[in-house]
Amino acid sequence: MAVTASYWAFMLTDGALRMLVLLHFHTLGFSPVELAYLFVVYEIAGVVTNLSAGWIAARFGLTTTLYVGLGLQVVALLALTQLDATWTIGLSVLYVMLVQGVSGVAKDLTKMSSKAAVKLLAPSEGDGLFRWVAVLTGSKNAVKGFGFLLGAGLLGLVGFTPAILGMAFALAVILAAVMMRMPAGLPRGRKDAKFREVFSKNKNINWLSFSRVFLFGARDVWFVVGIPIYFHGVLSDGSSASDQTAFFLVGGFMAVWVILYGVVQANAPRLIGARSREKSELITLAGPYAFTLAVVPIGLALITFLTGAANPWLTGVLVVGLLVFGALFALNSALHSYLILAFTDASRVTLDVGFYYMANAAGRLLGTLLSGISYQLGGLPLCLAAAGVMLIVSGFGAGRLQVPPQLHHKSA
Repeated sequence: MAVTASYWAFMLTDGALRMLVLLHFHTLGFSPVELAYLFVVYEIAGVVTNLSAGWIAARFGLTTTLYVGLGLQVVALLALTQLDATWTIGLSVLYVMLVQGVSGVAKDLTKMSSKAAVKLLAPSEGDGLFRWVAVLTGSKNAVKGFGFLLGAGLLGLVGFTPAILGMAFALAVILAAVMMRMPAGLPRGRKDAKFREVFSKNKNINWLSFSRVFLFGARDVWFVVGIPIYFHGVLSDGSSASDQTAFFLVGGFMAVWVILYGVVQANAPRLIGARSREKSELITLAGPYAFTLAVVPIGLALITFLTGAANPWLTGVLVVGLLVFGALFALNSALHSYLILAFTDASRVTLDVGFYYMANAAGRLLGTLLSGISYQLGGLPLCLAAAGVMLIVSGFGAGRLQVPPQLHHKSA
């Protein structure tokens, strides 16, 4: 409960911050590529942090990484309030990139701590591990979805700086409460943990991490810049009142998408039928699930390209299609999150989970970069087509997963 409460509080502010930054700087005239740059250091920080966070947790303990993650997010929020309207666009971009980098470190320290704790605390019988990791991850994404709505709403109602200050205060209070009330029981770390242990010799963990890079790249290539800017252009005529309405509608769609994603993810074990399937069968599902998901963005890319100019019919098709994408993506993501914990063991859990989420962050970085570039070069159709290609590559990687010998014996 303590770990989940911390994770929820963090992800609420993380979702709100992303929407605040994206929409605020879009209205200031930033181009799609400049908007993507705002999140680049955030994702680079995630790659570096996850690569080292597993070792840090193994060395100093999971509660340390959890507290540091929450504390750094408070620092990042307060730093954003120091933005000066008189700064040039270049200076503003650089400053926000660096602050977002701090937020990226904070997010991935908190995430790694929370996910590793599930492996250590969840029951190992039956589908207990799958069920609990799905609940934690799914609820986190639902909370982040509410964060998107919260960020867009606060931007329209109170403005950028008051919204940031309010979130920093709330998160600081939660951090103080968790530090005072956290029960004992999480690993405290071991002095002999070596950094080189981060790199796994388990081929399944390496192929799953490879697949994860392209799975999350396929989401962020349209999610980070393409769809929010496309929908804002459709919904706003450029006036202040129209901008406010567009903020709520864009933030509302992003919130609904992430909440749906979270709900499906939380229910993934039941939807996949994990209780009645052998673990060996769950491993073989990862490749076909990715290939099935690829059909959706490829289809939407063709429809958007052939339709040409934006119109209400196309907007409706995109909304429905992307919600379908979100549901199928949730099943893929939940299966991956279960498999990484199934492939690792308690002695290496922080190291393997850190490496896996390093791959996750690398995918978000790839998707973020391609989102701005693709939208600038080819608009939304190119963003969606790139997502389809990345999912095909992800399916190839997932198809290389092998059933461990002990599961072969168990199935027999």
